[in-house]
Amino acid sequence: MQQTYQPIDARPMPGLSTGVLAWLKTNLFSSPGNSIKTLVVLAIVLWALYGAMGWTLTNAVFGASLEACNSLRGIGACWGVVTEKGRLIVMGRYPDTEHWRPVIATALMLGVVGISCMPRFWNKALPLIWVVMLVVYFTLMKGGVLGLTEVPTDQWGGLPLTVMLTVVSMTMAFPLSVFVALGRRSNMPAIKTLCTLYVELIRGVPLITVLFMASFMLPLFMPEGVQIDVLIRVVVGITLFSAAYMAEVVRGGLQALPKGQTEAAATLGLSYWQTQRKIVLPQALSMVVPSLMNTFIGMFKDTSLVTIVSLYELTGALALALNADADWRPFKLEAYFFITLIYFVFCFAMSRYSLWVEKRTAVSKVR
Repeated sequence: MQQTYQPIDARPMPGLSTGVLAWLKTNLFSSPGNSIKTLVVLAIVLWALYGAMGWTLTNAVFGASLEACNSLRGIGACWGVVTEKGRLIVMGRYPDTEHWRPVIATALMLGVVGISCMPRFWNKALPLIWVVMLVVYFTLMKGGVLGLTEVPTDQWGGLPLTVMLTVVSMTMAFPLSVFVALGRRSNMPAIKTLCTLYVELIRGVPLITVLFMASFMLPLFMPEGVQIDVLIRVVVGITLFSAAYMAEVVRGGLQALPKGQTEAAATLGLSYWQTQRKIVLPQALSMVVPSLMNTFIGMFKDTSLVTIVSLYELTGALALALNADADWRPFKLEAYFFITLIYFVFCFAMSRYSLWVEKRTAVSKVR
């Protein structure tokens, strides 16, 4: 029996698989139950935002009027405390007439850090740029030359001190951590034991103890007449503490690398340091980028502990500003929100750079 061809009706066009609407349908409104949950959560978020906007903006006082702030206490935020004390919070005890110096020095340091994050600047001139930047930074901050008024290091504070402690300590701690991690995997018992003792000793005490020892105990062991600046002691303490934690992160990346990589390098006749520099470390470090950045972010926030040695960085400068003026002390919550925003901006920038590095290394592995 001969069959006759019968065309079937065309199927309807499938729904969108990309775009905002498709994402909302897939993730938030995929079923009646999920739709109800989404609407409930959205209502709660909108209600919270409405209340926060009233306290933060609508009923807030932005001018440095103590009378207006007291009249709206509990109703609206008093951002006037930032207007009144913001300069002291950001700059600490640095002399008011010389504030232009830490502003330029900090901008220069952050600028060099920024270009160091760009592959196009990874060349032989970059170390020289760092040396020049550090010389200019400490010349501006310290003074005493070129007609600049000398400012003791115990008067440095605020954001410039926080940035300097983080950048200098992390810059010195990273290469030290790599050598310590390699030392812990060394076949030489003396080097391996020394690196292991260093890591375990530092990790066994909190950072505040390290800072206390570096600031108060170390001078007792110095020869008579020999004094080391407190800022140098703090930088060394943070560097040693950070290097111990980063060394374990780097060692984790080294252990995750297949043994065949080093065996292949040995087959090619590469020396130990050639193998580490060209084969092992690039792959190991790319594996632990998130953990390394987590350490950087943690140390950036932990610089607040230097207040114990009378160095008033961002958090310490805030306490110093409010404790010196009892009239503005009731509005410390708004001041803490202000420095929280500063911390968030820096930490978020580091986090986004970490994601960019991860994507870049992932592309290189695909290639």
